[in-house]
Amino acid sequence: MRNRIKLLTALVFSLAMSVAQAATNWDMPTPYGDSNFHTVNIQQFANDVKKATNGELNITVHSGGSLIKHAEIKNSVRRGLVPIGELIMSRLANEDPLFEVDSVPYLATNYDQAWDLWQASRDILSEHLQRQGLKLLFAVPWPPQGIYTQFPIKTGDELKGVKMRAYNKSSERLAKLLGAQPTQVEVPDIPTAFGTGRVDAMITSPSTGANTRAWDYLSNFNHAQLWLPKNMVIVNLRTFEGLPEKQQQAIEDQAAIAEKRGWEASKQETQAKIDIMREHGITISEPSDAFAKRLKDIGDTMTQEWLDRAGPDGQALIKAYRTR
Repeated sequence: MRNRIKLLTALVFSLAMSVAQAATNWDMPTPYGDSNFHTVNIQQFANDVKKATNGELNITVHSGGSLIKHAEIKNSVRRGLVPIGELIMSRLANEDPLFEVDSVPYLATNYDQAWDLWQASRDILSEHLQRQGLKLLFAVPWPPQGIYTQFPIKTGDELKGVKMRAYNKSSERLAKLLGAQPTQVEVPDIPTAFGTGRVDAMITSPSTGANTRAWDYLSNFNHAQLWLPKNMVIVNLRTFEGLPEKQQQAIEDQAAIAEKRGWEASKQETQAKIDIMREHGITISEPSDAFAKRLKDIGDTMTQEWLDRAGPDGQALIKAYRTR
């Protein structure tokens, strides 16, 4: 009897070891903190993948740029240093202007328009990523982008010479066209950049404004709704295709769910974070007629500039979007 118990114990231990050895573990770098709605959504995605694969695929989320800095995430996934990662799509604009389409001012300024733009652009962006050995899993938008300042904006002339935080090519270009001086600053570094005088204003979402406690260093938010930039989750294509088919399907199924959940969370985030900023003393305003016209003119200029850079694929994308 004692020998049978020993044998059974050994078999159970051996089986447990085999399961543990069979499990695949992925590290996933993300640029934003744990409380950010993008990170919350991705953590839920990771939990759901683990559950859907019966623990055979475990994704560990490394938030806030703690594993790999934002600027290096895409190439780290491409090179196989990590199998999966999240980044803001427009960060790739310098290498391919198509990835900037969601950051062209006034091309898509609300969630319905942003969804139509995403449906018109998803396939072609997936193809461009695939050429680099990457697979697009899903994308989720930030709330509409606005302008934070230490003063009210009436015509836009107030921004001349102001040091403005930017985060992608479009925000840099917009700042320049407004006469401001753009400076690239990652989200975790925003409070320090204002505290040291590196920047005096910024273009970003209500979400980032509230999460970085903008009321500690700014007083005004102009809800200009310039564009809705998206974060995307990508995976190394070879690594993905090396998984069993059931695990591949589980990832794609949970990615579709995460995308839908993320879009809804973004919608809720917009008003919730505007309310938080208002409660903390930030003055919330809409663009005046004069400022709205100026921004629209800048949007027209930047749309044409983008079309010139994007070429035939860009023309086709915009045609598909406007048809929708």
